[in-house]
This record gives sequence, C-alpha cells and structure tokens, in this order.
Amino acid sequence: MAFPPRQPRGNFNPRFRKEQQQEHRTNNMIRVPQVRLVGDNVEVGVYSIQEAMRMAQDQQLDLVEISPQADPPVCKIIDYNKFLYEKKKKEKEMKSKSKTAEVKEIRFTPGTDDHDFDFKARHAESFLKEGNKVKAYVQFKGRAIMFKERGELVLLKFAERLAEVGQPEGLPKLEGKRMLMIISPKSQKKKKEA
Repeated sequence: MAFPPRQPRGNFNPRFRKEQQQEHRTNNMIRVPQVRLVGDNVEVGVYSIQEAMRMAQDQQLDLVEISPQADPPVCKIIDYNKFLYEKKKKEKEMKSKSKTAEVKEIRFTPGTDDHDFDFKARHAESFLKEGNKVKAYVQFKGRAIMFKERGELVLLKFAERLAEVGQPEGLPKLEGKRMLMIISPKSQKKKKEA
C-alpha cells in the first residue's frame, strides 16, 4: 500500500520559509478582507482583497503590503523585486552619505627633513578634504626627548601649513614620549563663504 507524499510542516515547508524570509507580505500572503491601495497606477481607495489581487494580476505586478499596522493595511501594486532593489540602493546611498570621520595618524620625528614634511603635509591635506581628522605626532626616541621644542615647532609648522583646510583642536601636548596635536577639517560652509 503506497502512502501519499507527506507535506512538510513548520520550518521545513519551503512555502513557510519563503514567507518567513520576506520583509513584506505579498499577493497570497496578505490575509485581510480589505486593503487601502495607493500608488501611481491605481485610484487611491479601499478595495476588497480579491479586487486588489485581480488589479495586480491584470497589470502583471505584485500586491505588496507597505504598512501592515494601518487599518485597513496599506498596499501598493508594484514589481516587488524592483521595489526591493530600489530600497537596497537607497539604503546603500544613505550609508555612504553618513560616512563617519576617521582619525588618520601622521608621524614625525624631531629631525624630519623638508621633503618628508611636505610629503606628509600633502597626505594630511587630502585626509582633511575627505572630512577625516588628522592626528599628527612627533615620536621621541631615547634622549631626543630633550628636544621637546623641536617637536613643538614641527607640529606648529604642520598646523600652519594646513591652515586652509584644517584647524588644530588645541596646542601640541606631550604624552609620554609623544607630542601630539589633532587637526580637524574646516566645515564646508566656512570654505564656501571665504
């Protein structure tokens, strides 16, 4: 005696899993008697679920529940895959716009030569233009700590060189065997006014 194939239950049912994974309810997953339709290709209003489904099928698009908490739930007739793509694209754009400022470090020694200084200043300039802060420090090794004034001069010269694009957050300060200064970028508004 052959038994009919058993339908998987719960999490093992592929249809159930698909419903679980989707962010919005679509088409047959919407189980309410009435929905409010909004969008470009329909007349805004409250429709029965059967009528809304028929309208979506006529346009060969999906009925997507946009706001399930509303009474009745708000739906749109759209291409669901295209909708998800646009949403991801917007989220990615928002993420790239809200880029957090990083702190870039630039290291000097009390005896940094002019070429090296210019090279590091150009890098710091590009960092500041990108909106990042620059932490410049002079590293003292061994007895070089006796020449604290040289380190301070290097940092003040550095801040002066970057005056157009950045401003120091304070005077150089000594922390252990390092003398450091943080330079933050000037805001875009001030730059435009100047």
